[in-house]
Amino acid sequence: MLYRSVAKPLFFRMDPEKAHHLVIDGMRRAAASPGGLPLLRGMYGVKPDESLAVEVAGLSFPSPVGLAAGLDKNAEAVPGFSSIGFGFMEVGTVTPLAQPGNEQPRLFRLPPDGALVNRMGFNNEGAEAMAGRLAALKSRPVPIGVNIGKNKVTPNEEAHLDYERCIRTLYPHADFFVVNISSPNTPDLRRLQHGDELKLLLSAVAAELSRQAGDAKPKPVFVKIAPDLGDEELEQTVDTIAAGGVSGLIATNTTLSREGLAHDNRRETGGLSGMPLRARSTEIVRRVYAQTNGRLPIVGSGGIFTAEDAYAKIRAGASLVEIYTALIYEGPEVNRALHEGLKRLLRTDGFTHISQAVGADHR
Repeated sequence: MLYRSVAKPLFFRMDPEKAHHLVIDGMRRAAASPGGLPLLRGMYGVKPDESLAVEVAGLSFPSPVGLAAGLDKNAEAVPGFSSIGFGFMEVGTVTPLAQPGNEQPRLFRLPPDGALVNRMGFNNEGAEAMAGRLAALKSRPVPIGVNIGKNKVTPNEEAHLDYERCIRTLYPHADFFVVNISSPNTPDLRRLQHGDELKLLLSAVAAELSRQAGDAKPKPVFVKIAPDLGDEELEQTVDTIAAGGVSGLIATNTTLSREGLAHDNRRETGGLSGMPLRARSTEIVRRVYAQTNGRLPIVGSGGIFTAEDAYAKIRAGASLVEIYTALIYEGPEVNRALHEGLKRLLRTDGFTHISQAVGADHR
């Protein structure tokens, strides 16, 4: 309640991007202060529960609820975010070279719609800076995924080189990687979701992961897709991803759709996240699970504000779920509500473990 009554009204009077940086800096400072991490865990942490522990792609997740990419773009506040109840988190999107992103303003709230519009454009400090921060961590208390993309100036025919470079730079410091080919805010990026361009990219990523792994098993890699794919496009993209030897798929990124929105900021260009994306992202999860017969692990992302939202994606076929916009609107208290609600929903359905609910709608 502290966030909703005190912090949120303050943040929502500020420019959204300034508020974003204030949160990141606050989490970084809190984690670096004596007693800061225990305080964060005490205020917002989630008690581990075996019924929610998940094994996916050879990794152990203390819970299925994670933080999506886009919030901690430069891995500045990993200890803090790892202490407020997430079972995993993504950092990034990071590109090989630092870039400023698109012109400001580029982040917009739509409060009546429970949504955000962003056209950030992969603003980040580059792979080397992120590698330095991750290398300095004393531990990784939850699995850390590094979300990687291409620089804006890199043509699509050379995009695979950017993804390879990110992997080379960050391989020792990540638990898994996420190939971002679905942001609407980098010109032509979404074309990498199709045909020969996607095959080339996935082949290059797999080869680089193998080179970095040496004799060990390569670290897992997930591919994040857009919610705006048509039925035939989705089927072809999923077939290519499944054949590309990746570990899983994230459904979905932000949408270009503006259907049913009330706030004036619906007119802003960029990717829409939050409640309006809930149904579409869940439908994508459902279709991917059915198409792959549940053999390709899915991370459900988009419009998750309540335990019921998360559980719907899990029953549709997601093994893990991620939140972002809900953290902005509901605050860190949302994690405890999600975890308690998921346990309640499992009991209602007669399940003793979250894995039993994955894909339950298909049985």
